[in-house]
Amino acid sequence: MDAINKQILDELAALGAPPIHQMKPADARQGDAILAAACQGNVPREQVRSIEDRRIPGPAGEIPIRIYKSKTAEPCGALVYLHGGGWVIGSIELHDEVCRRLTNESRAVVVSVDYRLAPEHKFPAALDDSYAAVAWVAANAGGLGYPEGRVAVGGDSAGGNLSAAVSLMARDRGGPRLALQLLIYPAISPSLDWPSVRKFNGYFIMTEDMHWFLHQYLRSPEDASNPYAFPANEKDLRGLPPARVILAEMDPLCDQGEAYAARLREAGVPTTLTRYEGVTHVFVNMAPRLEAGRKAIKEAGAAIREAFER
Repeated sequence: MDAINKQILDELAALGAPPIHQMKPADARQGDAILAAACQGNVPREQVRSIEDRRIPGPAGEIPIRIYKSKTAEPCGALVYLHGGGWVIGSIELHDEVCRRLTNESRAVVVSVDYRLAPEHKFPAALDDSYAAVAWVAANAGGLGYPEGRVAVGGDSAGGNLSAAVSLMARDRGGPRLALQLLIYPAISPSLDWPSVRKFNGYFIMTEDMHWFLHQYLRSPEDASNPYAFPANEKDLRGLPPARVILAEMDPLCDQGEAYAARLREAGVPTTLTRYEGVTHVFVNMAPRLEAGRKAIKEAGAAIREAFER
C-alpha cells in the first residue's frame, strides 16, 4: 500500500471510532469532518475563482448545490458532481477540496449536489435529486456561464453509482444529453460476491459496512435488481455517454468497476479505465496529501475537457 495512503488510514484508526455498520446514520455523518480533515492535512485549500451556494428546484423540495468556477479560464462546460458516502453519509463539505481541484483541472463549472440521504430518504430519492440537478444545470447554461450543451456527470463511490444511473435515466428519458460519465470507484452492483470484496475487506471499507449501506438505501430486496439502483443490472448499455472509470487497486469495489467498464466497451460505449495501484477507496479525497489522488483528478480534468471538445 502507498505509504501516505496507509498513514491516513492509520490516523483515522487511531481515533478509535467504531466501524460504520455499528453506528446510527446520524452518528456516522459526524465523521465527515474528521475524514475531510485527515485527507486535507496541513495542505492549504485549492484556490478557485468563485464558490457559490444555491438552492434549486427538486422533486421533493429545494436541493442545495455548490457552484465552483476555475481560477484559470472561462468555463468550457459543466460537471455535475455527486458525492460518495454510501447514499447515507457524505456531503458537499466532505468533497469540497475534490470539487475545487476538479474545476481547476477541467476548466468546467463544477456543480456539487447535496442530494437527499438514506435512510430518511430511501431509493430512488438520491437518484431523483441527482437527475433533477443534471436537468437544471443543462437548462441553465446561460446563468452558469458555460457553453450550452456541454454537460457531464460524475461522482465517487455511491456518487459514481448515481452518475451511472443518471446516465441510464437520461438515455431512457431522451435527455439531457451528456458528454461524459465520470465514474470514480463506483458502487455499480449490489452483489458482494467479488474477489476484490473478499481480498480487500477492511481496506477503508468492511464487508459489513457495505451490507449496512445497502440496508439503509434500499426500500426492499427487490430494489437491488432495479437498474436505476444498480446499473450493473441493466441488460442493454448501448447509447450511453462515453465513460471514464477510475478505480483503486486495494478497494472492495474494484472488480465490479472493471466488469462494468468491460460491459460498456462491449456495448460500443467509448470507455477508458485507469486502475491506480497501491491505493484504497476514497484515495481521490486524499489528493492534498496523496500523489495518486492528484494524478486521478488531473486525469479526470483532462477527460472532461476532451469530452467537451468532442
